[in-house]
Amino acid sequence: MTQLVGTLITPNRSYPARLVFSERIEALEPLEADREDPGPYILPGFIDLHVHGGDGADCMDGEQAVRRMARFHARHGTTALLATTVTAPLEELEAALRGIAAVAQNPGPGEARVLGVHLEGPFISPERLGAQPPYALQPSLAAMRRLLSLAPVRVVTLAPELPGALELIRFLGEQGVRVQQGHTAASYAQALAGFEAGAQGFTHFFNAMTPLHHREPGVVGLGLERARWAEVIPDGLHVHPAALRAMVRAIPQTYAVTDAVAAAGMPEGAYPLGRHTVYKKGQGVFLADGTLAGSALTMNQAVQNLGRWGYGLQDILHLTSSRAAQYLGMPHGLEVGRPADLVVLDEQLRLVEVYVRGQKVEVSA
Repeated sequence: MTQLVGTLITPNRSYPARLVFSERIEALEPLEADREDPGPYILPGFIDLHVHGGDGADCMDGEQAVRRMARFHARHGTTALLATTVTAPLEELEAALRGIAAVAQNPGPGEARVLGVHLEGPFISPERLGAQPPYALQPSLAAMRRLLSLAPVRVVTLAPELPGALELIRFLGEQGVRVQQGHTAASYAQALAGFEAGAQGFTHFFNAMTPLHHREPGVVGLGLERARWAEVIPDGLHVHPAALRAMVRAIPQTYAVTDAVAAAGMPEGAYPLGRHTVYKKGQGVFLADGTLAGSALTMNQAVQNLGRWGYGLQDILHLTSSRAAQYLGMPHGLEVGRPADLVVLDEQLRLVEVYVRGQKVEVSA
C-alpha cells in the first residue's frame, strides 16, 4: 500500500486527508482541517482526449510510437488519453488503429492508459484542413465500420456539412461513439443539423471552424448557443485567454486538451504529423507556411497556464480531468474503489508526483 497526505481536491470540496491506495484507492481518511501543514495538493490524474504524439513519437507510426507517446505524457501528469489520428489514406489509418489497439489492450509500465482512439478525420472539410494532411474523404458508413472493427474508437471529429455526414453521425451515436464537429466550413444551419443529429462535442473550439459573426453565427456561434461539451487548447496560442473565459462561461462542460504532436518535449526542429512535416519554434508548432499545427503543450503546462489566467484548483480539476471522464462515461476521481490515477502538485501548481493505477511514474522537469 502507498500513502499520501495532503489536500485532496474534489469537484465539491477540498480537505486535508490521508489517501491509501494500491492499484485502486483503498481508503480516504480526513484529517484535522486546521493542520499547520496541509501538504501538497492531490488531484485525479489528467485526462487528454486529443493527443497525437510527444517525445518525437507520432501515434500514426504504430505501437511503439504510441507507447513512447503514452510514457511521455504520463511523465507530465496525464494518466489516461485518447491517441488521436490525422487524416490519411485509409490503409494508413487502419495500420495506426491496429497499433493503438495493441497498446490499449496491453498497457505497459509507466504509460498513460490509452483509452482508445480519437479519429480526427478523415471525414472533414478540405476547406478547413488546418494542419491536417490533404486526404479528406466523403463520409462512408462502410469505411467507418471497418475502422470501428480495428480499435476502440471513442471520439470522431467530422464536418457535418459533407454529404452523408448526418447519417454517419446517427450511426456513430448508435455505436456509443462521441461525435465532434471540427475541421468544418459549416454554416450555422449546417452545424445545427449536425448537433440535432447527435454530434455533441466540438474539436479544438474556435480553431478550424467557421467563426462567430452576428449575422452568420457559424459553428462557433452554434457551440456558444447550444453546446454542453467542447474541447479547447489552453496553450495561449490557439485561443486567447479572454476567448477561453467566454467559452467556459457559455459551454458548461468545457475541457482542456493538448492537441500535442511529436514535437512536444523536443527541441526546435522538424517533426512528423502523419504525412506532414511540422516545425517547432518557441512554444508553438507550425507548418512551413506558418499555420498552427497542433501544439507542444503538456497537461501540467496547461495547469500552469490556467492558474496564471485566474482559475482555481477545483476549476482546474474540472478542466483537466473530471469533465473529460464524464464525457466518455468513465469512472474517475478520488473515491474508494476508483483506479489510483493521481497527480500531486505543489503550492505553485508544479507537478511533483504521478501515479497510474497506483504505480509511481517518474516526473519530467
